[in-house]
Amino acid sequence: MPRIPSAIIGHESPIEALRADIASGNVAHAYLFHGPAHLGKMTTALWFAEKLLCAGLDEERRKQSVQEIEHLTHPDLFIIDQLWMEDVCEDWDVIARSSNIPQEHRQKAGAKSDMISIDDIRALHGRLHEKGLSPYRCCIIRSVDRMQDLASNVLLKILEEPPEGLVFILTADSADALLPTIVSRARSMHFHRVADHALQPLLGDVSEDDQGFILGLAQGAPGLLFALRNDPDALRAHRAQHNAALAFWNGRTLADRLQSITPLFKRGEEAGRLLLHLALVLRLKPDHCVPEVQAFTALVEGLQTNAHRQILAQRFALDSLAV
Repeated sequence: MPRIPSAIIGHESPIEALRADIASGNVAHAYLFHGPAHLGKMTTALWFAEKLLCAGLDEERRKQSVQEIEHLTHPDLFIIDQLWMEDVCEDWDVIARSSNIPQEHRQKAGAKSDMISIDDIRALHGRLHEKGLSPYRCCIIRSVDRMQDLASNVLLKILEEPPEGLVFILTADSADALLPTIVSRARSMHFHRVADHALQPLLGDVSEDDQGFILGLAQGAPGLLFALRNDPDALRAHRAQHNAALAFWNGRTLADRLQSITPLFKRGEEAGRLLLHLALVLRLKPDHCVPEVQAFTALVEGLQTNAHRQILAQRFALDSLAV
């Protein structure tokens, strides 16, 4: 279940603006929180929803409302987050921890994609006109850039004539991925990466060596920092891929380089981690040159297509060694 934070890490400018909107009563009917992944956009959305839904309540009722928000049972809170997908996420208990909009239609259709469909928005729309108990009602859609075109058009119509008192809080990694008309109908707030000095205290008793590694890997994203701090297995996996990336860029023969990047031959988390560390090591490599950057860029672009992954990796190893 989501936890309402007592304080948001960084993002002082958006938080100040949201507080001012509540204090002045100038709350927009839609907000768009956009910026790189894992910065805390969804955390801020839940915090803002709590402030709106608990406005004017006495302490006892406020505590009850916070509990209802955290359990996604508040009658005036609607969330689309994790989606049911065949062979990927079929556990309704898991889905219910982050989403409270009906998704049975996805199961009937055997949905295999994380894209938000027109049926998902229609299921949401079916609840938006219910009579609310609070002055505000809140609808949070995480990663709204997942929407299919038809779903975007339906959402746009809702934003053009929103139900009274309903506040949409949309999150996206990039506003450029959305319909310009959706962006124009929301109050846009950009979330920036958080400075290392603000993240450092969150690492507590983590060893100095791991602190530096985690901060470098998190790149100003609190969500990544928490994930690595709280999951030793994930940290070890990233360490292993970082060492593989170092071995690749330091490899002197084609065989050495190919051996380091075999995880790229197949899709999956291991390949994604290795690609990330190849980029990080290259960026910090003091003697990196334009051809190396070009070879890596060609690899990344190629992996986004249906091209043969092993051939792409072999070409990358050969081109990067030829500089």
